[in-house]
Amino acid sequence: MVSLITVSKAQKILAEHTRARRLGMGLTQEGLAVRAGVSLPTLRKFEQKHTISLESFLKLLLVLDNLEQVVQATAPTQTKFSSIDDVLEDNKKKIPRKGWRS
Repeated sequence: MVSLITVSKAQKILAEHTRARRLGMGLTQEGLAVRAGVSLPTLRKFEQKHTISLESFLKLLLVLDNLEQVVQATAPTQTKFSSIDDVLEDNKKKIPRKGWRS
């Protein structure tokens, strides 16, 4: 799968979204850090340099009420194929034989 976003760009966006959520909730960096059980330098580094451990990031999301959304976003998608035969059969159906009719 080809992605139009790089890992570093994703980190930057996540940090920006987290900061915006923090500000929207009226929390200071110190307030969020204390509530999440994350050190203030860790939170500052995340907001400025976009790096953080997964555990610390998840702690921040828990306080910002976004943890379940992120967990759900990573859930595997259901595939409609149960065997290679299903894949091959599906490919046969999609081969166009004629042009579009009007």
